[in-house]
Amino acid sequence: MNGERHRKLLEAMIEFDQGSAERIQHFLKVWSFARLIGEMEGLDCGTQEILETAAVVHDIGIKSCLEKYGHCNGPQQEEEGPPLAKELLERLGYEKELTERVCWLVAHHHTYAHVEGMDYQILLEADYLVNFYENGHSPEQIETFCRNVFRTPSGIRLLSLQSGLALG
Repeated sequence: MNGERHRKLLEAMIEFDQGSAERIQHFLKVWSFARLIGEMEGLDCGTQEILETAAVVHDIGIKSCLEKYGHCNGPQQEEEGPPLAKELLERLGYEKELTERVCWLVAHHHTYAHVEGMDYQILLEADYLVNFYENGHSPEQIETFCRNVFRTPSGIRLLSLQSGLALG
């Protein structure tokens, strides 16, 4: 990923979520796992950039959901997030094709069926690697999610190592 552009995106998202250390910490962790899994899986540069960009902005809709509804769930995030992600990425000069794919990923990052593309698959896995810890999932919940959603050897290995469970 282009270093300068990447730095500007991270700064912009930190500014967007200012005052919410929890959301900032979350997207930084998801981005870190997404980057690692993408590299471990040998993604091409273009797909890696889409993945990392989506990981940074995947929860951009939370703030809007909280303001509009007073709470936030997955479908609401998937609805509120893409327009905000598009606006941010266009302002930062991202290409139309990359922006469209990132917005599509933001609109589907809580949808676990019919996963299309390694960027999508790895985003789901990276998000769960953070969510299971942050939300205190049980071993049974982790095993079920791994069995039903995880597909990459790298993601399964990282989930197994992090959770201490023999998965895959």
